[in-house]
Amino acid sequence: MMKLYIGNKNYSSWSMRPWVLMTQTGIPFEEILVRFDAFTPDSRFKQTLSRITPVGRVPVLLDAGLVIWDTLAIAEYLAEQFPDKHLWPVERAVRARARSVCAEMHSGFSSLRSYCPMNIEAHLPDTGALIWRDQPTVRADVQRLVEMWSDLLDTHGGPMLFGAFSIADAFFAPVCMRLKTYALPLPPGIASYVEQVRTLPSVQAWIAGALAEHDFLAFEEPYRLKR
Repeated sequence: MMKLYIGNKNYSSWSMRPWVLMTQTGIPFEEILVRFDAFTPDSRFKQTLSRITPVGRVPVLLDAGLVIWDTLAIAEYLAEQFPDKHLWPVERAVRARARSVCAEMHSGFSSLRSYCPMNIEAHLPDTGALIWRDQPTVRADVQRLVEMWSDLLDTHGGPMLFGAFSIADAFFAPVCMRLKTYALPLPPGIASYVEQVRTLPSVQAWIAGALAEHDFLAFEEPYRLKR
């Protein structure tokens, strides 16, 4: 059975993507959680991961001695290994569009990532309101999401971005967590998509795991408002 190394479910947005993808589509795997303690070279997290992958980060997929790191590489590998799961859309042009939006997620939206780190157990509308007021680049990132998602949902009829669940929805699942945690303003149709993603069985399972951790890491939460 394949092994998937992940970080804390409450914080690790990168880990969430392949975990949700594999769980939602019924691809069997063994989960190995490596707790975040720090990201310095001498941390237990880095020492554990550096024995497995040269980049020392999660997620990492192991399959019969083969090591695959980076979420895009993992997704492509799974799509090749399980063609019957239709992880990408079947039509070539639509598949190319799905790859494009996933690549944009992978390399973009840096302000949303930076100012609104994933924290599933938290509810931070006050923090979100300040971020929305003070950070125009976050507003720009959310506007790009709204435009992208609206176009895809209109084109493919929903409820997922390309009609049925695909790699694209798994890639944007952590974004849905961020939008919910910080209560960032969204049009009704986009808010509905966020809730559709949150109610997927795989996402519900990930959220339950995050809430069960009870593992507060101060270095992951510098953005909480001082009381």
